[in-house]
Amino acid sequence: MSINTIINQFSATRKQTEQICAFLKPEDSVLQPSEDVSPPKWHLAHSTWFFEYFFLIQFCKDYQPFNHIYLTLFNSYYEGAGEKVNRNMRGFLSRPTIDDILEYRYYITQKVCDYIQKKPLSDKAKFVLLLGINHEQQHQELLHSDIKQIMSFNLIETPLYNLGETDEITTTNDWITFDEGIYIIGHGGNDFHFDNEAPQHKIYLHPFEIATNLVSNRAYLEFIQDKGYQTPSLWHQEGYHWIKSEHITTPMYWREDCSKIFTLNGTKDIPLDAPVTHLSFYEASAFALWAGKRLPSESEWEVAASKLHYGLRWEWTNSAYLPYPGYKPWKGIVGEYNGKFMINQMVLRGHSIATAIGHTRPTYRNFFHPHLRWQFNGIRLANDK
Repeated sequence: MSINTIINQFSATRKQTEQICAFLKPEDSVLQPSEDVSPPKWHLAHSTWFFEYFFLIQFCKDYQPFNHIYLTLFNSYYEGAGEKVNRNMRGFLSRPTIDDILEYRYYITQKVCDYIQKKPLSDKAKFVLLLGINHEQQHQELLHSDIKQIMSFNLIETPLYNLGETDEITTTNDWITFDEGIYIIGHGGNDFHFDNEAPQHKIYLHPFEIATNLVSNRAYLEFIQDKGYQTPSLWHQEGYHWIKSEHITTPMYWREDCSKIFTLNGTKDIPLDAPVTHLSFYEASAFALWAGKRLPSESEWEVAASKLHYGLRWEWTNSAYLPYPGYKPWKGIVGEYNGKFMINQMVLRGHSIATAIGHTRPTYRNFFHPHLRWQFNGIRLANDK
């Protein structure tokens, strides 16, 4: 990849993040309605912190930090990078202001561009820069999800984006069959990929079939009307306890009467033939059992990926987030990026309407705790054959 290509990709990524936040008022930018949601202002700062800490401080000998306290304020979970603000306290940071953070972004963006143009990039520096770009693209998707939850609490609606949340898909759902056998999954190339996607390795699969399309709102509404949320035999024990303790009876952002849905473009009638979204793993698994099917494993999903219609919603799999055989995390502090989260989480595959363009691969492994549903995730069914 040429220097000009890297500069263009870096600059475009930085501008896109700011464009996502351009429609927000300062009051919107500081809210944190739950621990899993970060204020938009924090996303703008943390994605900048990443380039400052991992790129400029590491490779630019004469670099002086923009503001030393920012190195603490906008560290996320990197224990090796020093002190940080607890995740659930990010919404308490009224200072620095949004204007201060935009100034911080401009400063770091210029410093990175200056370095790239003046210094030949080592392989390590190029890797960190590409990692930073991909890291910021992940935060662009998180921004859409977090802004949606923030705006959902307002009684005065302000449509912000049209991501295609209510776009309908074909109701025809074909099934593709795969024979038992040994398959190869995982990333095997030299182009950029996250460490959790490698190494490439062989897996054995029993014969299975998988649906070409995602589950629709119409199908999920039938599950609700058939008292799926009131049928304990469909649920994992933890899942049933969760829906009861949290009083959950519909997907996130649905009205209780199942007539309307909140989107980033305002409240709409539920589009019955659009993919259902904002579901926990528990809900996805319960629906699959109700439908007489199951969720695919991540290995099945990757083997079938080239024949699937995917990219509208992240897709829950029935696979725990664990290392591949021979997995090795990246060296240094960036090794905290993926490996230390390989416990108590489930894998999602594909990508969604909120994913940055180009930020996806058939080998991409997303992961979340099974109760989380504020991301644009959905359901694809599979079955033993």
